[in-house]
Amino acid sequence: MSVFLSSQKIVKDWIDYNNHMNVSYYLLIFDKFGADVLNDTFKMGELSAKTTGKSTMIVETNITYNQELKIDDVVNVNLVYFDHDKKRLQYKMEMVHKEKNFLASTIEVLALYVDLNTRKVSEFELEKVSIMEDFIKTNQEKFDNSDLKFSSKLKK
Repeated sequence: MSVFLSSQKIVKDWIDYNNHMNVSYYLLIFDKFGADVLNDTFKMGELSAKTTGKSTMIVETNITYNQELKIDDVVNVNLVYFDHDKKRLQYKMEMVHKEKNFLASTIEVLALYVDLNTRKVSEFELEKVSIMEDFIKTNQEKFDNSDLKFSSKLKK
């Protein structure tokens, strides 16, 4: 089970000399079509950075490359797991081939909530904690907490 975030088509510019998607574009897809969607959901994305001076910064990742992708393939980016403490987000996403339904890649992320004016880690505002807690409550049954790398880094 998972929470759908977005879909993305693999474009020619992302294909390398091995005739499959270059490793760097897996991260691009997870960042732009996964993490950005998630940050907007929690009101911590671009709008927050511009209006409140607070946003998230990824500090650690673990990526798996399970099966190659080729030009014109379409993938779904899904959230597999999400949790947080007062200053950190931990989440895991998967990239699944939309038509053939195979797992192409996963990424687990540890991100910090940062005050961009001071460039220091900050605690989440109560509104954002409430949004995250409601999201967890609504989607808990869709999460899979197996094989997580960063759970010990949350300070609950």
